[in-house]
Amino acid sequence: MSVKDSIRIGNAGGYWGDDLSALKRQLTGGQLDYITLDFLAEITMSILQKQRQRNPELGYATDFLTQIKECLPLIVEKKVTVITNAGGINPLGLGQQIAAVVQTMKLPIKVGVIRGDDVMPQLDVLMSSGEKFTNMETGEPFDQVRPKVTSANIYFGAEPVVKALEAGCQIIVTGRVTDTGITLAPMMYEFGWAIDDWDKIASGIVAGHIIECGCQATGGNITDWKDVKNFHSIGYPIIEMKSSGDFFVTKHPNTGGLVSENTVKEQLVYEMGDPANYIAPDGIARFDSIHLKQAGKDRVRVFGITGKPAPTHLKISISFDDGWKASGELLLSGPNIKAKAKTMSEIFWKRLGHTYEATRTELIGSGSIWPKELSDYEPNESLLRFGVRDNDQKKVEEFGRLLPSLILSGPSGVAVTGAGRPKPTPVVAYWPALMHRNSAKAEIIIIDEQKNERNTTLNLARNDTVMPVSEKKSGNFARRLGIMPKGKLKTITLQELAYARSGDKGDTCNIGVLARSPEIYDWLYKNLTVSTVKRFFKGIVKGEVKRYELDNLLALNFLLEETLGGGGTRSLMIDPQGKTLSQALLQMPMQAPSSLLKK
Repeated sequence: MSVKDSIRIGNAGGYWGDDLSALKRQLTGGQLDYITLDFLAEITMSILQKQRQRNPELGYATDFLTQIKECLPLIVEKKVTVITNAGGINPLGLGQQIAAVVQTMKLPIKVGVIRGDDVMPQLDVLMSSGEKFTNMETGEPFDQVRPKVTSANIYFGAEPVVKALEAGCQIIVTGRVTDTGITLAPMMYEFGWAIDDWDKIASGIVAGHIIECGCQATGGNITDWKDVKNFHSIGYPIIEMKSSGDFFVTKHPNTGGLVSENTVKEQLVYEMGDPANYIAPDGIARFDSIHLKQAGKDRVRVFGITGKPAPTHLKISISFDDGWKASGELLLSGPNIKAKAKTMSEIFWKRLGHTYEATRTELIGSGSIWPKELSDYEPNESLLRFGVRDNDQKKVEEFGRLLPSLILSGPSGVAVTGAGRPKPTPVVAYWPALMHRNSAKAEIIIIDEQKNERNTTLNLARNDTVMPVSEKKSGNFARRLGIMPKGKLKTITLQELAYARSGDKGDTCNIGVLARSPEIYDWLYKNLTVSTVKRFFKGIVKGEVKRYELDNLLALNFLLEETLGGGGTRSLMIDPQGKTLSQALLQMPMQAPSSLLKK
C-alpha cells in the first residue's frame, strides 16, 4: 500500500459500444494513476450470455481486448493501472487472452482476474440452504422461472479488486463487479481505507457513480446541450480523490465537453432510487448528503458525503429464457400520416390473426413514445413500427413473414426501410434477486507475464452489516413553508424551470428533475407532485409513481413503475430504457409565477 494523499482516476468507457479511442486518449491526455471502463448492464449480460451459447470461448466484451492490444505499451510507459468489468460472464477467458498479448509483447505486466460471481452451478444448493431468490421488483416466486434459468451472477464490490491490486496487477478484468466497485477499489488500496469507514466508502461509491457512464458527466446527454461549446473529442471524466474522501470531477485539458455543477448533478440523479439509500455491495451512500461547488473551469468539488453500513445481502442478476420477439417497421409518407398509420395497423393485426403475449405499435416521429398531450402535430413522414413477443416461435415467425406484405396492399406512400424481414430473436429476461453475502466467495486469479496462474479465494461475509432503512433528511422546511413567489402566472414548460435526466431499473424508469434555483426548487416541491407526473404520463405509466426529495441538489427524483414494457430485453418499446422520458417531462406545460423565470 502506498501513502499517497490523492490519486487521479479516469473513466474510458460507460457501456459496451462506447468510443474505442477513449482509452488511448485518457492515457495520452495527461497524468492518471488509474483508468476504469464499465461495460456491463443487464442487457449486456444477456447479450454476452447469447454470445457464449454460440461460442463457449467468448462471453466477454471483445472491444476491450482490441483496446488493450493497442494501448499496452502506453499503459506500461505511463504506469497506469486499468480496471474493467469487461470480463462479463467469462472473465478468465478475457484475462488469458490479455496475458497472451502481454507475453507476445514481452511486457512486465501482471493480469488480475476476478470471478466467482457466477453462481449458476450452485443455485439448487443455495436454494436448499434457504435462499429464496424472490424477484425483488415484482415479488414473484423464483420457482416459476427456475427451469428456464440460463445464468446467475452476484454483484461483487471493491474488495476482490483490492486483493488483485495488492498482488501487483496492472490490468484487472472482472465479471459482475459493480461500476462503483471498480472505481472505489483503488481508493481503498491507495489510502488504506477500512472496509467499515462508511463515509469514505460512500464517497468512493458516489465518485464511481459519477464517472461510470463516461461522458454523461462531461456534457454528454445534458439537457442544456447548447452550453457545451465543443462535442468533438469530448473529454472523459476524471476523479481527483483525496484521502479525506473529498474529491474533484474534471477532465483532461484541451478536450471537448463540459464539467459543471449541472453536468455532475444530472449524472448523480441518473438511475437513482431512494437517495437516502444508494445501495452498493461495499456500503450505502446517502445521495441526500452530497454537496457540489464549481471550483474552476471544468472542475467541480464534491464533498460532505455520508454513508451507512453495507447490506447483509448482495444483489444477484439472474437471466432466463422467456420466448421470442421480433420487431419491424415501414416508412410512411405524405399527408394524413396518423390516419394512414391507423389504417395500416388495423389491416396488419387483423390479417395476422394471432394473440400474442405482448404486442406494440408505435408511430415513430409523431410523438407516439411521449405523453398524448405532446403528440398534437402531424408529420409528413414517419416510421410505423410493430413488435411482438411470445413463447411460440412459429407465431413470431409468421409476424415477420406478414409485415412486408403491407407494402403493396395498403394505403399509398409506403416504403421499406432496408431492414428486411423481421426474424425472431430469443428473449433472455432479467430476474433481480438478493442473496445473503455470507454465501458469496470471490476468486482472484493472478496471471504473470509468463502466463503462470495462482488463485486465492476471498470470503465476502461480514459481521457488522445491516439492511438499509429508508431515511429522509429534514431539509429546509422553514423556507418551503414561507412565502411562495408571487406575480402574474405564465404558461411555460418545465424546462424553463428545471433540467433532468432519466434512466432505467428493470421495468421502472427514474426521472431526476433539477431546479434551476432554490426559489424554483421550493415552488416545484409544492407543485411538481406525484399526481401531476402520473397524470402527465397517463397511458405510459402502468404502476405507481414515487417521489424522493434531495434538498442538497435542489432535485426531485421520480420513480415511474411498470413503464418500460417489462424492461431490458423483454420490452418491445423503441426506448426500452426510458432515456427519452426526461425530455418528455421537461415539455410539460405549467402555470408558474413569472418572477421565477428571473431567478
